[in-house]
Amino acid sequence: MLSPHRRYRFRPRSLACWLATAMMIAGCSMPGADPYGSAVDQNDLRTTTTPGTADIDTVTWNLPYEPLSLDAMHSFNYAENTVIANMCESLLRLTPSLEIRPGLAVRVDKPDDLTQIYTLRSDVTFWDGTSMTAQDVAYSLNRQLDPDNASYFVGYYSHVKSIEATGAHQVTVRFTQPDALFEKAMATAAGAVSQQAFTERAGEGFGTPQGGVMCTGPFALDTWTPGRDLRLTRNDAYWDATLRPRAHHIDFSFIADESTAVNALRSGEVDGQFFYLPPAGLIQLQKDSNLTLNFGKSLVYFALATANANGPLGDVRVRQALSALIDRKAIAGVVMQGAGLPAPTLAGPDYWGYEKDAFEAAATRFGTDPDIERARGLLKQVGNVGPITIGVQGSSAVHEQTANVIQAAGRKLGLDIRTKVIPVEQFGNLYSDPTAREGLDGFFTTWYGNLPDPLEAYSMFVHDGTNNFGAYDAVSDQVNEAIGTLDPAERAQRVIAIQQKVTEDVPWTPLVYLPTILVQNSRISGATASIAYLYYPWAATVGGTEEETK
Repeated sequence: MLSPHRRYRFRPRSLACWLATAMMIAGCSMPGADPYGSAVDQNDLRTTTTPGTADIDTVTWNLPYEPLSLDAMHSFNYAENTVIANMCESLLRLTPSLEIRPGLAVRVDKPDDLTQIYTLRSDVTFWDGTSMTAQDVAYSLNRQLDPDNASYFVGYYSHVKSIEATGAHQVTVRFTQPDALFEKAMATAAGAVSQQAFTERAGEGFGTPQGGVMCTGPFALDTWTPGRDLRLTRNDAYWDATLRPRAHHIDFSFIADESTAVNALRSGEVDGQFFYLPPAGLIQLQKDSNLTLNFGKSLVYFALATANANGPLGDVRVRQALSALIDRKAIAGVVMQGAGLPAPTLAGPDYWGYEKDAFEAAATRFGTDPDIERARGLLKQVGNVGPITIGVQGSSAVHEQTANVIQAAGRKLGLDIRTKVIPVEQFGNLYSDPTAREGLDGFFTTWYGNLPDPLEAYSMFVHDGTNNFGAYDAVSDQVNEAIGTLDPAERAQRVIAIQQKVTEDVPWTPLVYLPTILVQNSRISGATASIAYLYYPWAATVGGTEEETK
């Protein structure tokens, strides 16, 4: 969902080139300027890479920061989910092609609109050899439901009335109203299962280096040395024969600086990494003959989130004017080095998991070209606009450069847009701590949805929504109605209406859709290329290649 940890180093080609970029995004043109290029095509985004063909002892994979927790319910972030996806499985499984299939549950029955019955596999064991029971599953889901546990996924449980083990291999979930997202959410960490006895014994230490975890996945937590590395070891008793791991160990490093991470990939010190923003060394990675870079399907978008309903961005006309100033094609082509796609709405094409034709037609209602005259007219209506302060992450040149060009655009129309640099270690607090957002009117976010459903991208805009930082609730009732609509065609029309309103009011300003960037060196192959790696056991198919066996 969020990206509080971004380490990004950018080397401008020249000051003149960067100033030209700023002017272009401000709506001007530079004689002789190169057209915006793109390294990605929505229709060519990958879902998988060729599975490894040989067993391999150890694969070293880099994370952009050290996980804060390996407790699935406290894992709504990139590094955490990259690790947990290989350890703690969910009732359903989000596949690399962004489809939802059976996981620890083989079937979901719905005798009525307020009941879901999950039939569990009978052959699953935890890493310690004990069988997974319905009691373990019910306990794991009830942990998410308990408000005292502050699960990051609690929003998916808003309409849950009860969760009970109702048979040896059966768990029944009852609802206060129909819910179209809950079943899909069971393919994410919201539906992850851990062993009840181990979790209770570990207490608050569950998911920490000291307390560990106990799950059912293809890899088990071996060691976690804080500040240094984390190791997973293959689970030879894993129940899914189609995903028997090739690698005996997965060693995770925590190289935070992206320039250092790029060098580690090029030197062979690290075998692979997922990038969430294009690294400064993107071209180096693409040209290195010992590396393979893939762009994958994604539910990630880069946006400006409104953070203060009482500041200048609390006025819809100011938000609309700011959005109209922005040249998204320039941001995608220059700031993102071509590794991005201009975003007219929050929910991009990879969200269209149903009624695709309807959502595709709806998306054509919006463009990405700047409209300076519209912005001028809106600001004239407003009159005096006070300073606008945007939070940017320290050490992130994507944040810095995007802020620079938006500032340049704003100055053309008299807007005073300021930035507040927030250290990378503290940036994540913006998502959970209201006091961390004090003094900000907005902040940049690299946000990911969990589900291939456009409703997911707009479900935050409800009254008192956890992530509704700007208190925008103009579609609150419509969102709740859409969640309660089980018919896909009818729900799609409700979501399209929500999208229309949200895109017009821009509580969050969509900027760019970002594909998953996967880099692997020549000794390995097989990692999942799509955003599904956050919940799918992506490392299970990673193995050695012919290059490794030579």
